Amino acid sequence: MERNERFDRADRIIRIGFWVNALLMIFKLAAGHWGRSDAVFADGIESACDFVAIFSTMVALRLGRKPFDEQHPYGHGRAESLSALLISLVIVATGGWILVSSVHAIIDRDFQSPGLVAVGAALCTIIIKEWLYRFTQKTGTRLASPSLLAIARDHRKDALTSISTLVGVVGAYFGFGFMDPLAAGLTSFFILHIGYETFRDAAHDLMDGSAPPDFIQEVMRLAESVPRVEHVHDIRGRRSGQYMIIDLKLEMDPAMTVKASHDVATRVKRLIFEGFPNVGDVMIHINPHEEEHEDLIRL
Repeated sequence: MERNERFDRADRIIRIGFWVNALLMIFKLAAGHWGRSDAVFADGIESACDFVAIFSTMVALRLGRKPFDEQHPYGHGRAESLSALLISLVIVATGGWILVSSVHAIIDRDFQSPGLVAVGAALCTIIIKEWLYRFTQKTGTRLASPSLLAIARDHRKDALTSISTLVGVVGAYFGFGFMDPLAAGLTSFFILHIGYETFRDAAHDLMDGSAPPDFIQEVMRLAESVPRVEHVHDIRGRRSGQYMIIDLKLEMDPAMTVKASHDVATRVKRLIFEGFPNVGDVMIHINPHEEEHEDLIRL
């Protein structure tokens, strides 16, 4: 998959989510107001908050697709991780707000008697948001895009919130008013957990956290399959947006010429690019095989 194609697909998924979220927001705000449901109206306010997350992701993708330059020699992919970090804060803030609101509603016994339109709004939101989650998650996983995966989790968060809203609205509709804030409060803990996972993954990437072990092992196996590569002495990988950046140390015959070792290293790099479309760059260092050598590092 070409570089521009990767970003075009991600941008298309984000735009679909943006406009669907806009329609849902208007629908839920209207249904909450006319259906006398504070829970559904609050769900609409939550969708309005999601615009911050989605808009930031659109900006991040626009920045992330820019190629490397003198000021950013490793590209602009970290913009996606920054976007995911912002989304995680929006998710956590939403979960905390729902928890506090539900506790206050139970203490104050501020219960509503909603209409059927509120029930329909909650049900439609669950179906649409779960579809958006699966749709976005599939593409985000294929592209290994932190921002798309964060947006997918945000859609799943909305689906969970709407489940609690549906349970609460149905219960309140049949006379059990306390069910609305109780269900919302319980679901807020799931939302907070999703926010934590999103924050953890984004922080891991921004702190140059290591690549997944299975990915590292596959790259090592591929490199050692190239003729005249005696051994992979060391390998490290880190994420930059949708791409992985790999540092690789190869052991070769010390009698090889510079030209020969360069040709082998180029072959290794080409095979890694062919085998892993999400690899953005591979830095290769050559060490003499079966000779003592010191790895100089100051980290």
